[in-house]
Amino acid sequence: MKILILCLALTFVFSGAAAQSKGVAADSTVEVSTDKYRVVTNRFVDNWFVGAGVGVQYFYGDHNRQMNFGDRLVPAFELHAGKWFTPGIGARLALNGIQNKGVTQNGSHSTGVIYDASQGLFNQEFKYLNAHADVLFNFTNLFGGYRLDRFYEASPYVGIGYMFTWEEPVANEVSANLGLFNKFRLNRSWDLSLDLRGSLVHDRFDGEEGGRKDEGMLTAAVGLVYKFNKRTWDKETTTTIRYDNSAEINALRDRINELAQSNENLRKQLANAKDTTVTDLVVEKNMIAAPILVTFPINKSTVSNEARVNLGFLAKVIKAGNPEIRYQIMGYADSGTGSKTTNQRLSRERAEAIYNVLVREFSVPASQLVVDYKGGVANMFYNDPRLSRAVITIAQ
Repeated sequence: MKILILCLALTFVFSGAAAQSKGVAADSTVEVSTDKYRVVTNRFVDNWFVGAGVGVQYFYGDHNRQMNFGDRLVPAFELHAGKWFTPGIGARLALNGIQNKGVTQNGSHSTGVIYDASQGLFNQEFKYLNAHADVLFNFTNLFGGYRLDRFYEASPYVGIGYMFTWEEPVANEVSANLGLFNKFRLNRSWDLSLDLRGSLVHDRFDGEEGGRKDEGMLTAAVGLVYKFNKRTWDKETTTTIRYDNSAEINALRDRINELAQSNENLRKQLANAKDTTVTDLVVEKNMIAAPILVTFPINKSTVSNEARVNLGFLAKVIKAGNPEIRYQIMGYADSGTGSKTTNQRLSRERAEAIYNVLVREFSVPASQLVVDYKGGVANMFYNDPRLSRAVITIAQ
């Protein structure tokens, strides 16, 4: 029995020695989500756009029924700038105008030219501007899912604005805006747009109040839209990191077979030397954990619950193993974002966060942990900057 204990002890010793002296080869697989409705939200500086367009509009007021449709048409322009927060939700600021044409009976904004003497109507013209903020809903992406190469997208929008004319009689009114913003993809940076919009203001805006409660403009404008910075949306990915130590396992298996043969030889020797005394041995556990990678969101050092689960497993291995083994906690940041000072701070705070979870939540002896940090580093795994916002815990 003592000889058997000796063999088992040797097995643990050789196993621990092999684990401490040989590294493990890391391999990872990145799986891209196939859910067309889920994407990774971009930074605030991404997905901005500006646009300009020209078209036609007509003004409908108190006497629009007495005026031919073609006589009310005037050129129109529009400028806008905005941002898409997701593929389906965006916002913009827009400015459009610049002239209205109609008819008047009380002489407001009259050109002095008679339009219909039988009804006392004179031609009316005045300049105006409509500044408005809109919320856009990209129905194509909301209901059809995001697709990078989609040619056509339709985005209904609703907004509120401020419409004013600086010509006498001066008017300043709140405007309500409702429209459909159509985009046709030209290339990665440019879209062709068709903006169809209706704008409502109070009936007094043209200087003449009649039987209507409101008046306004209908506009159709064709233009170009330029998209800034990061223009696309990334699909969600899941990275699985595996460690291949099959060579070490095979070597240990061979060594165990050798020890088993030695055990058989020792058993025979014990049978032939019954009076031999064998000193009892104490079996010492030598355990070592595989490296663990914990990633963090950009500019954050908060440990997620998912990471805490993995750290809990690591803590069990550390506490069950050799108390002389030291584990290094190394913090990193992505050098592609943030300043050098910020990345130094982030990498230190991330390493300290992992240290605090292991010590305070899972009671890992502080004497077995060594905290260090590297600041901002280039992409460490698979050219993916998110895998550089990380902490790696590995035995020294």
